[in-house]
Formats: sequence, C-alpha cells, structure tokens
Amino acid sequence: MGNLAGMTAIVTGGASGIGLATAERLTGEGARVGVLDVNPDAVKDPMTGFYCDVADGASVRTAVDRAADALGGIDIVVNNAGIGAIGSVEDLDDDEWARVFDINVTGMARVSAAALNHLRRSEHAAVVNTCSIAATAGLPQRALYSASKGAVLSLTRAMAADHINDGIRVNCVNPGTVDTPWVSRLLGQADDPAAERTALNARQPTGRLVSAEEVADAIVYLASPAAGSTTGTSIAVDGGMQELRLRR
Repeated sequence: MGNLAGMTAIVTGGASGIGLATAERLTGEGARVGVLDVNPDAVKDPMTGFYCDVADGASVRTAVDRAADALGGIDIVVNNAGIGAIGSVEDLDDDEWARVFDINVTGMARVSAAALNHLRRSEHAAVVNTCSIAATAGLPQRALYSASKGAVLSLTRAMAADHINDGIRVNCVNPGTVDTPWVSRLLGQADDPAAERTALNARQPTGRLVSAEEVADAIVYLASPAAGSTTGTSIAVDGGMQELRLRR
C-alpha cells in the first residue's frame, strides 16, 4: 500500500489519457478514486465512474456529492478535464472562445467550488490542476488553448492564496506534448502524420513526447502529503521545453 492509503480522490476527465494514468497511479498508492467523466462507463474497477459535464454546474455538483458519498469524503481533487483548440485569433469565433474557456477554466472553478466543503474536512487536502506548457511558451496555432491554460496557471495561484487558511494546497502541472489519444487524433488529421509526430518529438529537448504516466507521477506527488509545503506552484513535465535552450 502506498502513501495515500485511506485517502480519497476525484479526477475529472479520468477515463482516458493523463486523467486515466493519474487515477491509476492514485489507486496504486492506496487512494479510493472516483472518476468524473462524460464517459463513466469506460471506468474500470477498482475506480468508480460518475457522469460529469464540467461545463454544467448542476452536473458538477451532483457528481461531486455522489463521489464524496461513495468514497467517504474527498481529500484530493485533480482538475484534468479539458479540450483543445487549434488556430490563431482570426481562426476562431466568439462561441468557440466561450466554449473552451467554459470547459478549461470555469470547469475547474466549478469542480473546485463544489468540492471545497469536503476538502475543508480533510487533514491533507490538495487540488492539482492540469495546465500546460502553452501557459508559459508561445506556441503557433494555439492562441485560444494557450490563453485558457494561462488562465489556469493564474487561477491555480489565486486559489492557493484563497484557501491556504483552509488547509487546502493548490498546485498545477505543465505538461509538454503528451502521447495521449487526443494527440493521436490530431496527428491523424495531419497531411503527413509521421512527419508531424517527428516534429512534435523534436519540440521536446529530450527528443520524444512526454508519457501520460510521467505527468501522472507529478500530479500524484503534488497531491500527496509528501508535498505538504508546496502550494501555489507549477511543475513542468515537458522534456525540458520550458527551461532549456539547446544549441542545435
């Protein structure tokens, strides 16, 4: 049994990709895990799936309360649900800007707000938000996505300040390009998927995509009591993309 034995966690968007890897890591460390997702039937034992649309306040409140009842409380919230967007500012209309911010930013606020009273009763309360390298680096054709993740980074710091006296730590992870089903679908839409994958690999100084499990390890660390003095910060899991400037 790991160092999260006896603790409970909810993970949004936990049916695939980074969310699934995180839910599995949390379970492996001994936590009881509820996965909040629009596809709860994909969730496998010992995790428990709950239908949740983070863009709908009533859905969020119902899912969080159901998860808390089933798990016996909530110690950890992993805000991972999100969507992508491709294009410059002239490519996307107002409705798409509103939709992406509603899911990627306001969705995290909805889930966190719904879970606050449960977290306040925990001895080791933690919130971890999935942010992105797009919050700290200018990436081409990612104007809307980058703006939403920049907001997540700011939201993380503000929440950490607001809730430090509640005993709730709030941090985020900034993944680079992660080898997930979502990225695979994007590659499949490219004119030359193999060349596009090569380009994405090369964007990380390590020369490869980040694995979902590597991001999950960082999330679980930030969520655990081992990070008890860490709040209001971000951890880049990006193969060195944020900090390194290598000679070519």
